Amino acid sequence: MVESYMAYGDWRSIAEVTRSLIQNAAMAVAGSHVVTHYDGRQADLGGTWKEISLYDAISEGVGEQVTALTSIEDLKKIATKLGMKIDPKWVTGKLAEEIFEHVAQDKLIEPTFVMGYPVDTSPLVRAHREIPGVVEKWDLYVDGFELATGYSELVDPVIQRERLIEQAQLGAKGDLEAMQVDEDFLRAMEFGMPPMGGMGMGVDRLLMALTGLGIRETILFPLVKPEAD
Repeated sequence: MVESYMAYGDWRSIAEVTRSLIQNAAMAVAGSHVVTHYDGRQADLGGTWKEISLYDAISEGVGEQVTALTSIEDLKKIATKLGMKIDPKWVTGKLAEEIFEHVAQDKLIEPTFVMGYPVDTSPLVRAHREIPGVVEKWDLYVDGFELATGYSELVDPVIQRERLIEQAQLGAKGDLEAMQVDEDFLRAMEFGMPPMGGMGMGVDRLLMALTGLGIRETILFPLVKPEAD
């Protein structure tokens, strides 16, 4: 996993750094921003990449307006129409993300930053400065898969405690992905954390974008299972 944290950086500046990093990798491998995959198909990673809103992508995919303020009841109706299986433990934002993956993810072939994820699925991320209900987080999609994720870090210890308490309550209800209250982390934040942001990208996924190969061919340490009878 490639991880990058930028003091005084935010989600948009980190997006630009990520684009530059990937384009430089393409130049190093192929001598061009246009890379040739193993099957002969070419992919253009150059230029300025497209940005779309997560909720705009959902709205376009389902044919009706969906925002971060859309209720979970309305989202369940949409998911049911789409024939999706709904986990009763999903919070509103998680259901919205599942709908996005169902209707939009496979269509994101050219490099695309999907901007503005739900607050309730991003407990460590700063709230968007203008849009209620979302945070300053993006996921980068290429060839229909998530290549990288980046965000502005939440640095307010009061809000962070509230978020972690909400997560712990979800965990008590059976959400295995929920976080717990981390007192050491919160105490460190109380001493002062500068504005910053971070990005995470797997080297295996970068190789997928450059070569067109799947995760099994690019992962450095594949999961080893017993040989089937």
